[in-house]
Amino acid sequence: MKKVILSAAIMATIGLVSCKNDTKKETTKTEQTTGKEFAMTSTTFGVRGNCGMCKNTIEKAAKSVDGLISAEWDGSKKQVKVSFDGSKKDIDAIHKAIANSGYDTDKVAGNEESYKNLPGCCQYDHNMEMSLKGGTKVEDHSGHNH
Repeated sequence: MKKVILSAAIMATIGLVSCKNDTKKETTKTEQTTGKEFAMTSTTFGVRGNCGMCKNTIEKAAKSVDGLISAEWDGSKKQVKVSFDGSKKDIDAIHKAIANSGYDTDKVAGNEESYKNLPGCCQYDHNMEMSLKGGTKVEDHSGHNH
Protein backbone atom coordinates (compact mmCIF):
# COMPACT_ATOMS: atom_id res chain seq x y z
CA MET A 1 0.00 0.00 0.00
CA LYS A 2 2.85 2.36 0.82
CA LYS A 3 4.36 1.77 -2.65
CA VAL A 4 1.12 2.82 -4.37
CA ILE A 5 0.88 6.09 -2.39
CA LEU A 6 4.55 6.88 -2.99
CA SER A 7 4.14 6.21 -6.74
CA ALA A 8 1.11 8.51 -6.87
CA ALA A 9 3.03 11.28 -5.07
CA ILE A 10 5.95 10.99 -7.54
CA MET A 11 3.59 11.11 -10.53
CA ALA A 12 1.88 14.24 -9.14
CA THR A 13 5.26 15.94 -8.70
CA ILE A 14 6.30 15.11 -12.27
CA GLY A 15 3.00 16.52 -13.53
CA LEU A 16 3.62 19.83 -11.69
CA VAL A 17 7.11 20.16 -13.14
CA SER A 18 5.84 19.74 -16.68
CA CYS A 19 3.15 22.41 -16.07
CA LYS A 20 5.84 24.89 -15.06
CA ASN A 21 7.79 24.21 -18.25
CA ASP A 22 4.67 24.73 -20.38
CA THR A 23 4.12 28.11 -18.75
CA LYS A 24 7.66 29.24 -19.64
CA LYS A 25 7.19 28.25 -23.27
CA GLU A 26 3.96 30.25 -23.46
CA THR A 27 5.65 33.40 -22.06
CA THR A 28 8.45 33.18 -24.63
CA LYS A 29 5.89 32.84 -27.41
CA THR A 30 4.11 36.01 -26.25
CA GLU A 31 7.36 38.01 -26.27
CA GLN A 32 8.08 36.95 -29.84
CA THR A 33 4.62 38.06 -30.98
CA THR A 34 5.07 41.46 -29.33
CA GLY A 35 8.39 41.93 -31.13
CA LYS A 36 6.74 41.44 -34.54
CA GLU A 37 4.22 44.23 -33.86
CA PHE A 38 6.99 46.75 -33.10
CA ALA A 39 7.17 49.78 -35.47
CA MET A 40 10.52 51.58 -34.97
CA THR A 41 10.41 55.29 -35.88
CA SER A 42 13.34 57.72 -35.59
CA THR A 43 13.40 61.47 -36.06
CA THR A 44 15.29 64.60 -35.03
CA PHE A 45 13.78 67.92 -33.98
CA GLY A 46 14.88 71.16 -32.35
CA VAL A 47 14.87 71.74 -28.59
CA ARG A 48 16.26 74.85 -26.90
CA GLY A 49 18.63 74.39 -23.98
CA ASN A 50 22.05 75.33 -22.62
CA CYS A 51 23.93 72.76 -20.61
CA GLY A 52 24.39 69.21 -19.33
CA MET A 53 21.56 69.65 -16.85
CA CYS A 54 19.30 70.63 -19.76
CA LYS A 55 20.40 67.47 -21.57
CA ASN A 56 19.41 65.32 -18.58
CA THR A 57 16.02 67.01 -18.17
CA ILE A 58 15.17 66.93 -21.89
CA GLU A 59 16.14 63.26 -22.29
CA LYS A 60 14.34 62.27 -19.08
CA ALA A 61 11.17 64.07 -20.22
CA ALA A 62 11.28 62.34 -23.62
CA LYS A 63 11.92 58.95 -22.02
CA SER A 64 8.84 59.38 -19.81
CA VAL A 65 6.70 58.80 -22.92
CA ASP A 66 5.52 55.20 -23.19
CA GLY A 67 7.02 53.56 -26.28
CA LEU A 68 10.16 55.74 -26.40
CA ILE A 69 13.28 53.69 -27.03
CA SER A 70 16.00 56.33 -26.95
CA ALA A 71 16.53 60.09 -26.76
CA GLU A 72 19.80 61.95 -27.30
CA TRP A 73 19.92 65.76 -27.04
CA ASP A 74 22.80 67.49 -28.83
CA GLY A 75 23.50 70.81 -27.10
CA SER A 76 25.65 72.20 -29.90
CA LYS A 77 22.93 71.64 -32.50
CA LYS A 78 20.02 72.33 -30.13
CA GLN A 79 18.20 69.21 -31.28
CA VAL A 80 17.12 65.84 -29.96
CA LYS A 81 17.18 62.54 -31.82
CA VAL A 82 14.47 60.15 -30.69
CA SER A 83 13.59 56.57 -31.55
CA PHE A 84 10.21 55.25 -30.54
CA ASP A 85 7.57 52.63 -31.21
CA GLY A 86 5.37 54.38 -33.77
CA SER A 87 2.57 51.90 -33.17
CA LYS A 88 2.24 53.17 -29.56
CA LYS A 89 2.90 56.92 -29.80
CA ASP A 90 3.26 59.70 -32.32
CA ILE A 91 5.93 62.40 -32.27
CA ASP A 92 3.53 65.01 -30.80
CA ALA A 93 3.48 63.16 -27.46
CA ILE A 94 7.26 63.51 -27.22
CA HIS A 95 7.15 67.23 -28.10
CA LYS A 96 4.51 67.78 -25.38
CA ALA A 97 6.49 65.87 -22.72
CA ILE A 98 9.62 67.94 -23.40
CA ALA A 99 7.60 71.20 -23.45
CA ASN A 100 5.96 70.26 -20.13
CA SER A 101 9.45 70.05 -18.60
CA GLY A 102 10.03 73.71 -19.58
CA TYR A 103 11.85 73.46 -22.92
CA ASP A 104 10.73 74.88 -26.28
CA THR A 105 10.63 72.44 -29.20
CA ASP A 106 10.14 73.05 -32.92
CA LYS A 107 6.38 72.48 -32.45
CA VAL A 108 5.49 73.30 -28.85
CA ALA A 109 6.44 76.21 -26.57
CA GLY A 110 7.79 75.17 -23.18
CA ASN A 111 5.56 75.35 -20.12
CA GLU A 112 6.32 78.78 -18.63
CA GLU A 113 5.90 77.67 -15.00
CA SER A 114 8.28 74.73 -15.54
CA TYR A 115 10.74 77.07 -17.31
CA LYS A 116 10.77 79.44 -14.29
CA ASN A 117 11.61 76.49 -12.03
CA LEU A 118 14.64 75.43 -14.11
CA PRO A 119 18.08 76.19 -12.60
CA GLY A 120 19.55 79.53 -13.73
CA CYS A 121 22.02 77.87 -16.11
CA CYS A 122 19.13 76.12 -17.86
CA GLN A 123 17.03 79.22 -18.46
CA TYR A 124 17.79 79.55 -22.16
CA ASP A 125 17.17 82.45 -24.55
CA HIS A 126 13.67 81.96 -26.01
CA ASN A 127 14.94 83.35 -29.33
CA MET A 128 17.90 80.97 -29.74
CA GLU A 129 17.97 78.97 -32.95
CA MET A 130 17.22 75.27 -32.88
CA SER A 131 18.21 72.39 -35.18
CA LEU A 132 21.50 74.03 -36.08
CA LYS A 133 23.55 72.36 -38.78
CA GLY A 134 26.82 71.04 -37.50
CA GLY A 135 29.59 68.90 -38.89
CA THR A 136 27.13 66.17 -39.88
CA LYS A 137 24.37 66.33 -42.46
CA VAL A 138 20.93 66.99 -41.00
CA GLU A 139 18.52 65.24 -43.36
CA ASP A 140 15.35 66.91 -42.03
CA HIS A 141 16.52 70.29 -43.33
CA SER A 142 17.90 69.42 -46.77
CA GLY A 143 16.34 71.49 -49.52
CA HIS A 144 15.18 74.25 -47.15
CA ASN A 145 16.81 77.68 -47.06
CA HIS A 146 17.59 79.04 -43.60
